Amino acid sequence: MPSQPHCIPRISLYVLPSKPETNTAVKPITKLLLLTLLIVLIVLGNSLLLAADRGTLVREAVIYVSPDTASSKLGQAERGRELILLDKSHNWLHVEALLGLAQTPDPAFVLDDEDQGKTISGWVLDSGVVWASTPNGDRILFGAAVDSEDEASRRHGRRGAAQDALRLYHRVYDMFPSAPLAGEALYRAADIKWQIDKSDVQSRPSAREKESYLRAGIDDRFMKQVMKKFPDTKWAQLAAFHLLDNKLCGDWQGSSKCPDKEADIYEKYVKEHPESPAAPEALYNAASRRAALIEIYKTEEQAKKSDQAKDLAISLAQQLVSKYPQSDWSSRAQTLLFLVQQGVPTYGNAMQ
Repeated sequence: MPSQPHCIPRISLYVLPSKPETNTAVKPITKLLLLTLLIVLIVLGNSLLLAADRGTLVREAVIYVSPDTASSKLGQAERGRELILLDKSHNWLHVEALLGLAQTPDPAFVLDDEDQGKTISGWVLDSGVVWASTPNGDRILFGAAVDSEDEASRRHGRRGAAQDALRLYHRVYDMFPSAPLAGEALYRAADIKWQIDKSDVQSRPSAREKESYLRAGIDDRFMKQVMKKFPDTKWAQLAAFHLLDNKLCGDWQGSSKCPDKEADIYEKYVKEHPESPAAPEALYNAASRRAALIEIYKTEEQAKKSDQAKDLAISLAQQLVSKYPQSDWSSRAQTLLFLVQQGVPTYGNAMQ
């Protein structure tokens, strides 16, 4: 038999071109991978930051360069300042302290992109710091805030105690937003800030302007925050009562327009918030303004309106006495009612 020819395997040679073809997809893919990696790193970094332990001080603390009281001092953190834990060493904490600036809001009260003030990294002694994991941490902070508020009310109380109370109250809400005390704490913080701002506004020359739009208003963002975070609570109702301050006249200047407008404002509040703790005060304010209008209308020679104001003042005072008998405002309403019924002027310099 004739022999079969051997099958010689074929070898395919791949000859590289002298000018390799450029893969145009390489650069976009590389950029996409780098961008993805960058996003992952950013997200990871943010996650680690959010996971970091956050705490606050219930004492004043010195911040040192190193974990040694003999080392240089970087600054001092007041009560209620936020601390972010970076490391621990025996009885020392390496922290990032958010201190704020004298002319800028505390970071706890920055609601937009305002300057949050300075941040210092250093070491503090591991004592007097409340963390989110601290047992009864919300009550500890609340109690410290009450102490600071009481200190601020004293004639020779600790300097800066009101601001300490403000920060500590806000930390209760900030660190323990679901705690039973969170709503009250946020309201108390907003109330302290409202009183501070109100005092400042009333010290300005524009405070005596008759129309409310002619003077600087009190910053209402923090009261509105209370209403937003804790709607349908007495804290929201109290916050709404505070907001009325910005609608009032500075000085009536003997005109009937202002007390008439303000009486309407307070009456409306009582109708909308009859169960509010501030309802008795609002009702008294309305009654007292109607009583003032009795004499004001007389000076404007509007006898009919004067009689109507008297009837309204009596009606509002009687309503307060009957609806809120246990309130201190009820006793004041009894006095107002007596004066009005006796025809004794409650406004101006009129004497009998």
